[in-house]
Amino acid sequence: MRIKFHRVESKPKEPKIKSNEQIKSSEVFLIDENGEAVGKIDTLKAKEMAKDADLDLVEVNPKAEPPVVKIVNLGQMKYEKEKLAHKQKMQQKKVEMKNIRLSFRISDHDFNLRLRQAEKFLLKDNKIKVELFLKGRERQYPRKAAEIVKNFVEELKKNEELKIEIEQALTNQGGRFNIILVNKK
Repeated sequence: MRIKFHRVESKPKEPKIKSNEQIKSSEVFLIDENGEAVGKIDTLKAKEMAKDADLDLVEVNPKAEPPVVKIVNLGQMKYEKEKLAHKQKMQQKKVEMKNIRLSFRISDHDFNLRLRQAEKFLLKDNKIKVELFLKGRERQYPRKAAEIVKNFVEELKKNEELKIEIEQALTNQGGRFNIILVNKK
């Protein structure tokens, strides 16, 4: 019996920050601890200045000619960078796609229940995908199925709290009708 091994996807690596002794260029453009540009300076002299201030010499822009370095506390700089990345990640808006399934012979009560569900999802800023599947002999009536879905969208548009926009128009794929709706503010 053969054992299958799955490849582990590696995370994209962040560029490593060079500091102090890792900086190899002979000349650098220095920015001091107060954020003021000192100018082109010998790397050894820049390292001494950082040591005198009890801080680190960190390469900010390695691609510049000469490389731009800054005198900062490396640990604090890494901490603030992580904190900023975490804050940006938390502020990202996650939009979920919710499915609403209709049927060809849906009763009024079920139709209204799906309508209320869709309104609730849209008010929570989720996208909704309205689906209608045709089975057996129902496939002979695609116009009726499209009419049911369009009627559902019209009923949703009657709600004044919602500004419904069609993100993806009504499509028919072999007995399956789909439409994607979103609430624009």
